[in-house]
Amino acid sequence: MPTLTVKNIPEELYERLKRSAVEHRRSLNSEILVCLERATQSERVDPQAVLARADALRRRAALAPVTDELLREARAHMAAPADDHLPAPSRPDDAAGAGDA
Repeated sequence: MPTLTVKNIPEELYERLKRSAVEHRRSLNSEILVCLERATQSERVDPQAVLARADALRRRAALAPVTDELLREARAHMAAPADDHLPAPSRPDDAAGAGDA
């Protein structure tokens, strides 16, 4: 079986690998092999396929489409300090169902 030597590993990376090996009850060598396997077997994400799947799920769940305005509101909500208590991003369906409660 081939052997691979890796030089000049940043100390922070080395420490993370060691911690991960301990957490997974593996040797450092085994942990590195698992990481390499995962990195080389991962598939590239096709953004159009992800968006198409999200749209299909949204249609099935009868949710409003995600618009640029909705994304801006959500980003602003996530970036705001926790004590601001901003309202959740508005959705076009909210006004129609408000009187039903």
